Amino acid sequence: MSIQVATDSDFNEALASNDKVVVKYFANWCGSCKLFSPKFKRLSNDERFAEVTFLDVNAEENPEARKQAGVNSLPFFAVFKGGKLVEGAATSLEPKVVEMIESLS
Repeated sequence: MSIQVATDSDFNEALASNDKVVVKYFANWCGSCKLFSPKFKRLSNDERFAEVTFLDVNAEENPEARKQAGVNSLPFFAVFKGGKLVEGAATSLEPKVVEMIESLS
């Protein structure tokens, strides 16, 4: 599945229309965010996560979406189920992100 770019204007709609969502919050200046991008893309194509929607949100340009997950550092990942925040973490460790996505099952 492809990664969708979400903004403040469509973030709530993306959460409402998809049961399981993982969000990567990033900034253009964030080196760790850029390094994680290929991993996030690979995870989005992983068959284990076929029912999960993957979103990219620019944390600097979308303060409302950022507030919903309590973003305090970048890169920051958040998982939502049924439109509600399940967990959020500032990490660049792929195993932690996988664990968060698996918690949606």
